[in-house]
Amino acid sequence: MAHFILDERLERDSVSIARLGLSDVRLAKDSRWPWIILVPQRANVSEIFDLEADDQAELAREQARIGHLLKDMTGASKINIAAIGNMVRQLHVHVVARFEGDANWPGPIWGHGQPAAYDEQAFETLKAKLQKALAA
Repeated sequence: MAHFILDERLERDSVSIARLGLSDVRLAKDSRWPWIILVPQRANVSEIFDLEADDQAELAREQARIGHLLKDMTGASKINIAAIGNMVRQLHVHVVARFEGDANWPGPIWGHGQPAAYDEQAFETLKAKLQKALAA
């Protein structure tokens, strides 16, 4: 069985904040949107349909859980969930809180502007809030 290795771009652009049954829960370092990335801990998987049926169901549950959490925590107008993977082939699912009037609303977040780094305190505060909610 192949060993899971996190793609270096996901490692660089996000921080692990929790672990669910299947996925590493990662907070994106881009402050323009509250943005979680779920990375299923399975080697050599690039598409959701590459997962075993049980893992597909677990990933769907995890996406819903994170989507609910972000919507409740942020009051977002909309939660965007996508597994695109054109730049990073390793399977990962973006769960992004969107707000009317945010950067590029109502357009997609991809290809818009440049990432904006968090203030360190703001990042740590959001991280702790998410971790507390996930532990509940």
